[in-house]
This record gives sequence, C-alpha cells and structure tokens, in this order.
Amino acid sequence: MVLKKKKVKRKAVKKSPAKKKTAKKKAKAPRRKAKEKPIGIVTHYFPQVRAAVIKLKAPLSVGGAVKIKGHTTDFIQQVGSMQVDRVPIQSAKKGQEIGLMVDSRVRQHDLVFKA
Repeated sequence: MVLKKKKVKRKAVKKSPAKKKTAKKKAKAPRRKAKEKPIGIVTHYFPQVRAAVIKLKAPLSVGGAVKIKGHTTDFIQQVGSMQVDRVPIQSAKKGQEIGLMVDSRVRQHDLVFKA
C-alpha cells in the first residue's frame, strides 16, 4: 500500500504595514564653557622637595594662580616660587622648563591651566 502525501494549504498571513519609527527628540545638553587651553604640562615630579618640572606653553609669573589637573590630580594653588636651572625667577616665558613648588603630588602629563 502506497501512502500519498496530502497537500496542506497554508493560510496566507497578512503582514502588518511597517510602522514608521518616529525620531525621538533629544534633550539639549547644557552649554559648556569653552575648553581652557593649558599653559603647561608636567614633565617630572620630585617628591622629596615637592617640586614639579613644567614645560610652559604660555608665560607665567610668581603670584599668579594655576590649576593642575590630571587623571588623579585636581587642585588650584598660588605660584610661590619658580626656578630655572636652580636660579629663582619672577616670570617665565613660553618654551621654558621651570621648577615649581607644588602643594600636592602631581604626575607626568598633568596639565597646568591659569586659574
């Protein structure tokens, strides 16, 4: 006896029309201040004397305030004393490497900003 396969009719499934995706309006982010440009970058730190070597990109003078910011560093301090080749100076020009007494530990590649 040979069995015949029955043909099964499948019902046509109606596809719903594609839904239009509505664009969600994003909330506007508050405006940020223009990024400050760094005036220098820390190239070395001496923990025994708490001094940092800073390569300047802009002039700096004693009495001004600087902000030192890095991955784990973020503080503001007054510039008390600066040195170039162990000679105290009152102001430094762009391009000089200075020694600066710092209040807290700093690390290489920390950025120095005017405060």
